[in-house]
Amino acid sequence: MALEPAELPADAVEVGRIADAWGIQGWFKVLPHSADPQALFSSRRWYLLAPENAGKGRSAAFSGAVLLRVREAKEHSDAIVARADDIADRTAAETLKGARVFIGRSSFPTAEPDEYYWVDLIGLEVVNRQGEALGRVKDLLATGPQTVLVLEYGEPDRPQERMIPFVAAYVDDVDLQAKRITVDWQADY
Repeated sequence: MALEPAELPADAVEVGRIADAWGIQGWFKVLPHSADPQALFSSRRWYLLAPENAGKGRSAAFSGAVLLRVREAKEHSDAIVARADDIADRTAAETLKGARVFIGRSSFPTAEPDEYYWVDLIGLEVVNRQGEALGRVKDLLATGPQTVLVLEYGEPDRPQERMIPFVAAYVDDVDLQAKRITVDWQADY
């Protein structure tokens, strides 16, 4: 196996992790970070970083970033299975276990109107209709029926969290250009 060394694209987003080999013909199982892993299907150029625990009693088949040219990816149960050039058999696929998968944000499919990728919402300022700053999006939380914005606000040395459902009843506007989300929410909720 000879994976091509590469640099992560400037817009690289971590989209999953390789869980293990799958089958005997070089396929591997990927655990996506998203419930809708379309980015994994939209790009045939995946970038891998060695597992975070490499070097701690575990050796990695590569170091730094490498380019993985994906031939095929498909859904299988609760994961994605894929095969790539240079991964000819199960032994080669096993060496990828734990690798983090990145894709350039520019390779993501175009979102529909009023649909957003989580990665685009992280870091946006959230204000209410009165213009009060409520915090900055730190994370998003999938609760099943809806997604929740997790905001961080307050003093940097003592940050607090606030959660707002990311649904039309509370979200008035998402302006990616201005890096701002306007909501119908009060600071004391």
